[in-house]
Amino acid sequence: MNYLQREFHLFVAQIFPDLLKSKEKKDKETFNKLILKVLPSIRKYVKQRLVAAIKKGHFSKNKYKPDDFVDQLFIEVYEHIEEVKKAEDFYLWLFRKTNQLLENIIEEEEFDELFFKNIDDYSKLEWDEMEEKFSADAEGDLLMMDELDDSSFHKNDYTLNHVFVEDDEQNYIDKLDKELSDAKTQKHMQMILHKFPLHMQSVFELYSKYNFNVDEISIIKGITQKEVNRLIEETRNELRKSFFNRYLTDDI
Repeated sequence: MNYLQREFHLFVAQIFPDLLKSKEKKDKETFNKLILKVLPSIRKYVKQRLVAAIKKGHFSKNKYKPDDFVDQLFIEVYEHIEEVKKAEDFYLWLFRKTNQLLENIIEEEEFDELFFKNIDDYSKLEWDEMEEKFSADAEGDLLMMDELDDSSFHKNDYTLNHVFVEDDEQNYIDKLDKELSDAKTQKHMQMILHKFPLHMQSVFELYSKYNFNVDEISIIKGITQKEVNRLIEETRNELRKSFFNRYLTDDI
């Protein structure tokens, strides 16, 4: 977890007692003002999950907006904040509540099995055409949503360090860093992750973008630590394989 994220987690824990006090006094105005201070990360998570669901075709881009979930989260937090036993658990609890709201709307689906089955056989032209189509869909469809068009959505959060984690893989990172821009790396990873079921995307996102550990993700998602580890490792392996097949064929 980086310094800014650690500081934000501490900030969220620090305002937790004030939230409880305002709830006890039935002061919803103060309560809501305090919650607004911790929403940026939650809102970003909601936006990214909606983008993935829309691109998967679960519902149209106009059916839901982030504020639909944020408004419901206000209600959930106010009604159930007493469930949180320790201030340091509040941030994690917020993500769990948010995930539950999203899961009630977003259905899961199977792998794009054909893609992963044929990943070894794609030519450079086919990779480029695939990426071009993925980018066109994103720009022409998803980013038309005004609610999603902000700096937090466009920020590049995935890195090669999320894929190549072994000590003997640093040379792959170095080679790819020389050949690919950050934007190119980000776009490739987004394209591959899109091929996974949404629950796998969200687990990897919580791990890589929000720096939650395995235990925390298991709480947020309501699954075992063993399952979280499996999903992260499976996602990482397929991402690694895609980089090898597209950019590191000489190193296989």
